Amino acid sequence: MNAFTIKDLENLSGIKAHTIRIWEQRYNFLKPQRTDTNIRYYTNDELKTVLNIALLNKYGFKISHIDKMQPQEIKEKILTLGDATAIQERFINDLVQAMIDLDVEKFEKILENYIAAKGIERSVTQIIFPFLEKIGILWITGHINPAQEHLVTIIVRQKLIVAIDKVAPVIKRNKTALLFLPEGEHHELGLLFMHYLLKSRGVDIIYLGTNVPLNDAEYVYKLRKPDIIFMHLTATASNFNFEKFLLQAHQKFGDIKTIVSGYITQQYKKKVPESIEFKRSLGEMMDYFSSI
Repeated sequence: MNAFTIKDLENLSGIKAHTIRIWEQRYNFLKPQRTDTNIRYYTNDELKTVLNIALLNKYGFKISHIDKMQPQEIKEKILTLGDATAIQERFINDLVQAMIDLDVEKFEKILENYIAAKGIERSVTQIIFPFLEKIGILWITGHINPAQEHLVTIIVRQKLIVAIDKVAPVIKRNKTALLFLPEGEHHELGLLFMHYLLKSRGVDIIYLGTNVPLNDAEYVYKLRKPDIIFMHLTATASNFNFEKFLLQAHQKFGDIKTIVSGYITQQYKKKVPESIEFKRSLGEMMDYFSSI
């Protein structure tokens, strides 16, 4: 059983901790336990309850009415939500719950159904990346077990690789892209999605993968002469010097356009070498790929 803090519930559900405390006082659906030092903590079932109640409340159901519902009625009401955004959020919550329970079969089925209905590109933008963004908060705080992290990343990685293998672009762009992650970076999902987007748009790919020394990437660059370079940084090592890395990348790759995306770019305020271009959000990345 996982023990979640009230901050974890806030991050995952979008409901402020202050509001959660009020719900505890007024209603019966939350009964947190306390540590020896009197700090609230919540079980797996309570986290799932908050996710479901927050979703119904967001789309028009009053908390006082939800409090009187049985768990099965809550699930049935969630299935009646017809708003497109509500449906996406329901799928995201279902992924979170399957991850918490380590229910591999359920997790895969949710993804397979959504991919079958929407395709891999929409699935990634609408539910997979928002889901990863949500639980990423918990990976940092350590309240998600490593086994749960592995469950998620392995299954999503498999889906992306299958999509990459199957995609058959209609138009060839006569362009080549080099994709890699620097030393110490092992989180591959963002880079794999770039691989899919570029290949589906007719770009030839040189995929080096994770944890690649810059000297190795430089060797491939000089040998194959790609038109553009892509990196997506998710969780670099604590001693990673981003400023130094950007300068070295500029020196090794010259004036070739190098696209860097990921959370680290949102925090970086210094001047970037002219050859390097940041994409600070998924929206910016999708806009860029639409223009290729």
